[in-house]
Amino acid sequence: MNVQRGGSDGTVGKALEVLDRVAALGRPVRFSEVMDQSPYPKATTYRLLQTLTNQGMLRLDPDSGTYAPGMRLVRMAHAAWAQSSLAPIAQPYLDELSEAVGETVHLAQLDGAQVLYVDKRNATTRVPMYSDAGKVGPAYCTGVGKAMLAFLPEAELAPVLAQQSWHRFTPNTITTPEAMRAELAEIRAAGHAYDREEHEPGIRCIAMPVLSAKGRVQGAVSVTTNGPGPLDDYLPALRAAVTKISGDLRDWRFPDKGEE
Repeated sequence: MNVQRGGSDGTVGKALEVLDRVAALGRPVRFSEVMDQSPYPKATTYRLLQTLTNQGMLRLDPDSGTYAPGMRLVRMAHAAWAQSSLAPIAQPYLDELSEAVGETVHLAQLDGAQVLYVDKRNATTRVPMYSDAGKVGPAYCTGVGKAMLAFLPEAELAPVLAQQSWHRFTPNTITTPEAMRAELAEIRAAGHAYDREEHEPGIRCIAMPVLSAKGRVQGAVSVTTNGPGPLDDYLPALRAAVTKISGDLRDWRFPDKGEE
């Protein structure tokens, strides 16, 4: 996971970068493991961990000597989920969509140059896959990612594309910005995107962006399957869910530059 955000943001940026790295490991971690991932000297990393622990953003287990996300961070995460994610708005419509299609349904938003999965409904028959709520994934080879990229203004799209890894996950993965731009043009024209086994073998999806009244990208919803049927069969139900979510955005205090 790319968490190099500290940069020119001083001590706060460095602390958040260390916090990101601890959270990304997905389990309690020892100082030596954090140090292996840290771009900072040992003394700096230790000081940042102490500060994060003192502030309740991390918790240090005195018995195991491991760090894990703290309760203050958990409280902030709940507040962010309620106030800044699409999940509370989308929840009833994701339920409807999941019941209608019987397949896995994802809700995602852009987190910098990555996709953050903020909610998920499992298929009637659970399908093992990478994406779960709270996880991040690449934007260039996921249906939700491509659906959102396609509707970004050029000034936002260019830096996001520059940050993609272009790693080939499967033989179907798009691995160049030029090829991606060509596909994004097709997505804009069609209004929806596909993942044709580009991130995980056997996993396909169809996705649509959630746009504000002024056409700004707020998120994306996808229907994901490992079955052989046409993805377009899911399009009517997907479009109905996205239309309802977008409609409710008008009544939600959701950040959208230039709409106030």
